[in-house]
Amino acid sequence: MAELPTLLEAHNVRVVGMGEELVVLGHGFGTDQSVWQHVIPHLVDDYRVILFDNMGAGTTDPEYFSFSRYSTLHGYADDLLSILDELEVESCIYVGHSVAGMVGCLASLERPEIFTKIITLSASPRYLNDENYFGGFEQEDLNQLFEAMQSNFKAWVSGFAPLAVGADIDSMAVQEFGRTLFNIRPDIAFSVAKTIFQSDLRTMLPNVTVPCHIIQSSKDLAVPTVVADYLHHALGGPTIVEVLQTEGHLPQLSSPDIVVPVLKRHIIGSL
Repeated sequence: MAELPTLLEAHNVRVVGMGEELVVLGHGFGTDQSVWQHVIPHLVDDYRVILFDNMGAGTTDPEYFSFSRYSTLHGYADDLLSILDELEVESCIYVGHSVAGMVGCLASLERPEIFTKIITLSASPRYLNDENYFGGFEQEDLNQLFEAMQSNFKAWVSGFAPLAVGADIDSMAVQEFGRTLFNIRPDIAFSVAKTIFQSDLRTMLPNVTVPCHIIQSSKDLAVPTVVADYLHHALGGPTIVEVLQTEGHLPQLSSPDIVVPVLKRHIIGSL
């Protein structure tokens, strides 16, 4: 019988770089750690960088994906803390893209002392519109998205990737996002998408006391800019918002020349 992988092996954890300070990079839905490919070379001279794949990503073994564990975002937050514990991390800067931004916030509720700051990129606490809240989607929009995923996953990927990236279908960023999205087993992708898009983490935000740097594209299919403003006012600790002149939900892939210097500035700077 094959030996079960360790926690670090199961999540394809890598630690790269030379610095004393630790930067942890968490990726969003439909991607894996390769989404940071343009960012990593600019960090490794000054920081030790921790990279990992969320369970369910196409680079992980689908047999280890638990539909019940990952029916809420708490499962991912527990994984993050387990990885940091396994690596004996006592202090880090956490950068979370999309849902990983909220996962970092959730993890900080359990262990605020580990995180010196959280930097979110394209993050949202709730995607559905609500009374006095604009998340960007009506339930009918999400129902159509879920139906499209289930009826023909490959066709859905080829349509969704350019919309999410905000670029032409021939662009390298769209092809890269399409590749990592298509690598996910369809039933897992559907389950994860449903968990993320139906989540509502607004009530936990006032309890997040770690300083948060909120970075956002000026045009993002999934996250309107008003969500960044909402986070700014709802989070319990000190916050700063920077809206980039970029388009799309994955600006680290589509506009690395803009995103990289901004990320570095927020990693270095304090509130």
